[in-house]
Amino acid sequence: MFNGLVAYLDSIKARDPAPRSRWEILLYPGLLAVAMHRVAHWLFEADLFFLARFVNHFARFLTAIDIHPGAKIGRHLFIDHGFGVVIGETAEIGDNVSIYQGVTLGGTDPANGIGGKRHPTLADDVIVGSGAQILGPVMVNARARIGANAVVTKDVPEGAVMVGIPARSTLVDATEYAREFVPYGTCHETFDPATQKVELLQCQLEQLQKQLAAVVAERDAAAEPAPRKGRSHA
Repeated sequence: MFNGLVAYLDSIKARDPAPRSRWEILLYPGLLAVAMHRVAHWLFEADLFFLARFVNHFARFLTAIDIHPGAKIGRHLFIDHGFGVVIGETAEIGDNVSIYQGVTLGGTDPANGIGGKRHPTLADDVIVGSGAQILGPVMVNARARIGANAVVTKDVPEGAVMVGIPARSTLVDATEYAREFVPYGTCHETFDPATQKVELLQCQLEQLQKQLAAVVAERDAAAEPAPRKGRSHA
């Protein structure tokens, strides 16, 4: 158990340059929220729903992070800052996932009124930027990155970077998303979270400028007059 805790703390330190020691990480609200969720989920699985909810509400009071007791969470989840994070009942989160403040893993109302799989599934090594909303029983595949304030309502391919409302994939070189860790769910650089939204918009603008240049070049090529054939003299 001690070795597992040390490995968890080291995994967070590898993704966050701020802490000077493991002791600092023990004070992180995200760490406390995940730890209390483990207790709440154990109670939930034992059908002790009231007690599970009590632990859930107490954790939310302490951390401002709301994780439903029914949510399934893998190893080494890192909720950075965490204020306003909401994770729904049927959400499933893989290993080494990073979530920033204000993220919602939200559900959709079932058409028949019967609860089922209503919340997202995040595979291993996914990064979700601050303010992002992932809604419904969608699959976010491994190593995908969700940009700040993006709204995801469809499945996300492996290694994709999603930005915008509704979220759409941006073109990122494979060497970028194959890197060990890129914080903040960003497009191709390590952006500061304080200016992340502007920088993501700049990234989108760069992509649009490239597409526009390609369209203009194609149009100009099509508009060039065909070479004239020389006249023949009898």
